[in-house]
Amino acid sequence: MNIILIVVGKTDEEWLSKGIEEYKTRIERFIRFDIQVIPDLKKTRNINTEAQKTLEGERILKLLRPSDEIILLDEKGAGMSSSDMASWLEKRLTQSAKRLVFIIGGPYGFSPEMYERASEKLSLSRMTFSHQMVRLIFTEQLYRAFSIINNLPYHHD
Repeated sequence: MNIILIVVGKTDEEWLSKGIEEYKTRIERFIRFDIQVIPDLKKTRNINTEAQKTLEGERILKLLRPSDEIILLDEKGAGMSSSDMASWLEKRLTQSAKRLVFIIGGPYGFSPEMYERASEKLSLSRMTFSHQMVRLIFTEQLYRAFSIINNLPYHHD
């Protein structure tokens, strides 16, 4: 099993990049984990948001395999506690496809085609975060889930 995180646009802030890289390194102690970056769209001033979501979605879909299990990180997704996420992840690690792919969309979210392709939607919070901040929050939560699964002293109930 591999876990892939697909994001739209590079991470602009160095402190975010350092945090993401720290958790990526920690996660890789447990599983192969890769972050794939879709370049930001250029010259979007004359493109409406629906067209922008469609173009981003087309770029993302090109990276996916038919057997991938796709999870959208989406404000409309199901929320869960860190312990629940660990249980959810552990189940998928034993039952799922070879690649579990989490996707963080661009600033306007996902196209209808992306929602159709996804098997689930997951929300990290009812609050709204920048799509760049979500990268750090998600990688920390993914590491936390692995620490719970492996009984490490990182998480405290």
